[in-house]
Amino acid sequence: MNIFLFSKDQMDSQGHFILNDKQLDHVKNVLDKKSGDTIFSGELEGKMGHSEIIELANHRALIKSHHIIDPPEYLPINLILALPRPKMLKRILRSVSMLGVKKIYLINSYKVEKSFWQSQLLEIANLNKYLISGLEQSKDTILPEITIHKRFKPFVEDELPNILKGTTPILAHPGDYPSFPQGISEPLTLVIGPEGSLTEYEVNKFEELGFQTHQCGKRILRMETAVVTLLSQHKSLMI
Repeated sequence: MNIFLFSKDQMDSQGHFILNDKQLDHVKNVLDKKSGDTIFSGELEGKMGHSEIIELANHRALIKSHHIIDPPEYLPINLILALPRPKMLKRILRSVSMLGVKKIYLINSYKVEKSFWQSQLLEIANLNKYLISGLEQSKDTILPEITIHKRFKPFVEDELPNILKGTTPILAHPGDYPSFPQGISEPLTLVIGPEGSLTEYEVNKFEELGFQTHQCGKRILRMETAVVTLLSQHKSLMI
């Protein structure tokens, strides 16, 4: 945990933040902090900075915040994912949150197993748990926005045209297509299909909207690997 993130409901009447159980355990047993020490913290959807521990007891800790630093710039990519299996989705959410993605769309596809849609992970509170874990790693405070779309055709025909505005639309799909571009600097809308890939019908629906289809190389990657690999091609993430 590289930043302690606080929500508004953790603030007391004097403007101090009260650590939750997970944060308290990390301060005491991992960082071995004491009253008077400082930690790096931030308010969800707000600023961040070094803050002072003004009270540290067995079951309670108070932080006096000094949040004056803006969060890092976000990654200008709308990420559209065919819903992966729940265990993989957890890892993907952490990774994309760490990389600064702020718009995530989980969509249906013919090859998405119906059972995936029954997972309790898809409750917003559970999704946010893994997104926040990514923020804590990367020292960011802005929670990604994630939406769920169980019907493919209405999403593509009715909602996607508005999402695309002001972005370059790219579809990652295996086959005889140009290689995925490197060093992209403009905002993107990026679609990554399920393991097993999109159907020809689904590919055509994206291409009808102007999506450029690109392949990711000769190797077939797992979705969690493909997501990180493709996002890292954006110029803002290149070292």
